[in-house]
Amino acid sequence: MNLTGEEVHPLDDKHGEGTLMNSTQLLQEYGSGQRSFQNAYCHQIDLRGATLSQIDLSEADLSEADLGSTNLNGANLSCANLTDADLSQADLRSANLSQVNLIGADLSSAKLGRANLKGADLRCANLSNADFIGACLDGAELSGADLNGANITQAELSQTAQHSGESHQWVSWAGNH
Repeated sequence: MNLTGEEVHPLDDKHGEGTLMNSTQLLQEYGSGQRSFQNAYCHQIDLRGATLSQIDLSEADLSEADLGSTNLNGANLSCANLTDADLSQADLRSANLSQVNLIGADLSSAKLGRANLKGADLRCANLSNADFIGACLDGAELSGADLNGANITQAELSQTAQHSGESHQWVSWAGNH
């Protein structure tokens, strides 16, 4: 609320840092041609089954988001917070997921072919039956991840850590808005 008692929402056309987005607003703006949603705050957003190819959600907070079966082909999710997000059966082919936080995320049966997961934190993630054909997992943290049935054919795995001892400092904005 501002000084006159009016409800104020941190929404603007530029989607600046901390911009609060709900699924209706994001889908409407995406449908009208908007592709850049950098730094958006989308905690627990429900975008299940949506088509969002080529979207830029870099540095966005998508913690606990429902992105199951969502088409994120070619999306930029670099440095995004996807802690505990549902990405089961999502299409993430050719997506930029470098330095992304996917701790505890569900990527079961996700399509990640040619995706860039360089430096991604996948600790305790469900990667069962995921398709990583040709994906870059250089420097990714995989300790505690479930890789049962995952296809890592032709995936780049140099410096991939199952327990590297490196410290990852992720910020969760959940509950701050």
